[in-house]
Amino acid sequence: MTAVDVRDLRKTFRRFRRREGLGGALKDLVHRRSETIEAVNGITFSIEPGERVGYIGPNGAGKSTSVKMLTGILTPTSGRMQVLGMEPFRDRREYVQHIGVVFGQRTQLWWDLAVIESFRLLGKMYRLEPGRLDERLGELREILELDEFLHTPVRKLSLGQRMRADLAASLLHRPRLLFLDEPTIGLDLMAKDAIRSFLKQVNERFGTTILLTTHDLRDIEALTERVLVIDHGQLLFDGALDLLRGQADQESVAVLDFLEPPEPEALRGVGDWVRWTRLSSTRFEARFSKSDRSLARFLGKVVADFAVADVSLPEPSIEEVIRKIYQERRPEREVMA
Repeated sequence: MTAVDVRDLRKTFRRFRRREGLGGALKDLVHRRSETIEAVNGITFSIEPGERVGYIGPNGAGKSTSVKMLTGILTPTSGRMQVLGMEPFRDRREYVQHIGVVFGQRTQLWWDLAVIESFRLLGKMYRLEPGRLDERLGELREILELDEFLHTPVRKLSLGQRMRADLAASLLHRPRLLFLDEPTIGLDLMAKDAIRSFLKQVNERFGTTILLTTHDLRDIEALTERVLVIDHGQLLFDGALDLLRGQADQESVAVLDFLEPPEPEALRGVGDWVRWTRLSSTRFEARFSKSDRSLARFLGKVVADFAVADVSLPEPSIEEVIRKIYQERRPEREVMA
């Protein structure tokens, strides 16, 4: 059975437009103007059990609204949504027994209670028997190294410790589907790596399906196998991360270290189809369209004409790839509108 199945999902909001000044406020008392906002505009996708999927887009793209519908917080305006065989907004009481949710800036723990006491309260809410709760806690304590702060009040935890505690809290009932919204926000590099490693272990060990929403694209590269890109409420891309790079990357890039500083005129002699960027006196970056010339032809000419010490072929960063997708597709949709 598919873990998540979304078909033509839409969510619109009605927003009142306030007039400026005292006169505008008086007019609003008599006649209020409103506009309809399409936060999510007909998205369709499915997620198989055990997948790790990144859900990314700029602010205001519709990510949070989508996740709120998937978790049952919001009711869709139209469309169909089946998650774990249930409709989240209709079957909410049973549905929440099978999902975990982590919001990077919000905690589900009690601020003045020790972490272990919050866990025990959550265990009662999930109707876990004491033996089962202790078993789950034993697994999570080992993976997340919780013992150092298990008896510390939540308010005294560092951000990294609190995030580990929140992740443990969301997994106490061993959910089949885990929603993560900015799980590494505000953490240092060591803490981020620890969280990413833990999430991969949870996925591999328990088969937990993960839907990750983040602005830290290193989370996407480290954790996900597939990416959904959303903008203006519409799905722009659904596929493997490597395919995303390949679809947006239409340029070949080479970084060359020369034994001697090359003359600008000599570099231009390689061909007008190459764009050169000087990185240092002997290091240059070359870019050219893949459709114009082959990389092998470029390298053959450069090696024949220059004394080259080293050549590297860097992969495009995911930030660059996604920026290109936005730039290429936004004008298209604006013209259609």
